[in-house]
Amino acid sequence: MARAVLTLTVLAFLCLVALGLSGRANANATAGRKMVGVYELKKGDFSIRVTNWGAILMSVILPDSKGNLADVVLGYDTVAEYVNGTAYFGGLIGRVANRIANARFTLDGKTYQLFRNDGNNSLHGGHRGFSKVIWTVKEHVAGGDSPRITLYYHSFDGEQGFPGDLDVYVTYELPRPYVLAVRMNATARGKATPVNLAHHAYWNLAGEGSGAASVLAETVRIHASRYTPVDAATLIPTGRVAPVAGTPYDFLAGAPVGARIVGAAVPGGAVSGYDTNYAVDGAAADGERRRLRPVAEVRDGATGRAMEVWADQPGVQFYTSNGLAGVRGKGGRVYGRYGALCLETQGFPDAVNHPSFPSQIVRPGQVYEHNMVFKFTF
Repeated sequence: MARAVLTLTVLAFLCLVALGLSGRANANATAGRKMVGVYELKKGDFSIRVTNWGAILMSVILPDSKGNLADVVLGYDTVAEYVNGTAYFGGLIGRVANRIANARFTLDGKTYQLFRNDGNNSLHGGHRGFSKVIWTVKEHVAGGDSPRITLYYHSFDGEQGFPGDLDVYVTYELPRPYVLAVRMNATARGKATPVNLAHHAYWNLAGEGSGAASVLAETVRIHASRYTPVDAATLIPTGRVAPVAGTPYDFLAGAPVGARIVGAAVPGGAVSGYDTNYAVDGAAADGERRRLRPVAEVRDGATGRAMEVWADQPGVQFYTSNGLAGVRGKGGRVYGRYGALCLETQGFPDAVNHPSFPSQIVRPGQVYEHNMVFKFTF
């Protein structure tokens, strides 16, 4: 998504940053732990690293068709860099991902004013959303048949302007070889509240350190025949849900990421990059049980790596790192525009202000759920 510069307040965490936050945490993590650390899950030559700062996915390492290992997500080397970073690399986004128009919504007759951090709008939960807080490690199993880590965060009533307490959990798990499952849930306490969690990994299947300057040659297929058009100036949805047919947003049959970006002669015109919410085909209606279904596939021809994304949410934000420019990441490498792509499964942006969109309101005692599965081949 196009990213506003965050206004970060990090003084409260400087003592943590000074404690060697890039170090690996003890594998015998226990419930209630509040130290900030880095936790590895490993299954053969497939591994990930997670930090409980922002519930961030720091790395995903897997082989290519020749057996060469590489990290396929952009990010930083140390937690300290994530604390001060502005790109949302790998973060768990909430309480409400994406944009809320004018940083305001009305629920049950009361209007709530949120923190503005994207012009006049709220983006990704405000200036201190869930990717900028310390989560509690509830369980960490580093290896074995099902390596996993579960993190917990309590969001208080009024945090960033949102109503009601919210208990939030996320679990990262390697249930099978070359499969990453991400399970999110949140329970509302006391008041109704909007909830729209998202996972914000920046993917480059060639490898974040491969020298591939962009993902424009990677092929993507998105299982969505409709999308939500936005106001060009604010990136707020107009309220329409329009067909992708005949537009640069049509990836139903699969195409290189850059095929329809400016300079490409294609029917329906071109775009300067993607920051677009798609309405995933086969989504459940409000009140129906949501199920996992295919969302997208990505393939890198040079390495043979491919990724399938499955999820149970109505939308997916396809973002081509349009605002990524001159960001110094892992190993001192400088990431540039189109250096990665994001496939953020989610509810529709600004749904709290569009009654026709799938509802994101969670009533007291109700449980919000969001499940994702990433399947890798090579």
